[in-house]
Amino acid sequence: MTDKVVVLNADKAECSELCHILEKAGYSTTPGHRLDALDGLLSSDKYLAVILDIDSIPVDNRTIRELTLKYNDVCFFCTSWERFHPELKDAICYHIFACLNKPIDPDELFYWLKCVKDGESDTRDPPKDR
Repeated sequence: MTDKVVVLNADKAECSELCHILEKAGYSTTPGHRLDALDGLLSSDKYLAVILDIDSIPVDNRTIRELTLKYNDVCFFCTSWERFHPELKDAICYHIFACLNKPIDPDELFYWLKCVKDGESDTRDPPKDR
């Protein structure tokens, strides 16, 4: 199991701050500032999660859907200052693992990442014989 996380945020200071929080907790981070770089990153290495800032990275339902289907072994999170994003309701409902409000609460973030890690071994292992 890998503890690598992509942090995708066009605001370089916010991106750096979140990477620092994750790295202090033992995660390896890859910062990104543009959506078009994400495909290359996810194709080149195995990641646990992508944390996508939907305030600074322009995305739509279709883009999120395509990314999550193509990289279905990676959990996608989103971050935002806004509580509601009706334009992304389908993506948030069906393709985003969790939405985190800014400022990011590290305890909440680590809880969700732990859920991903704990759930991965259960859901991706072959069925056990009884």
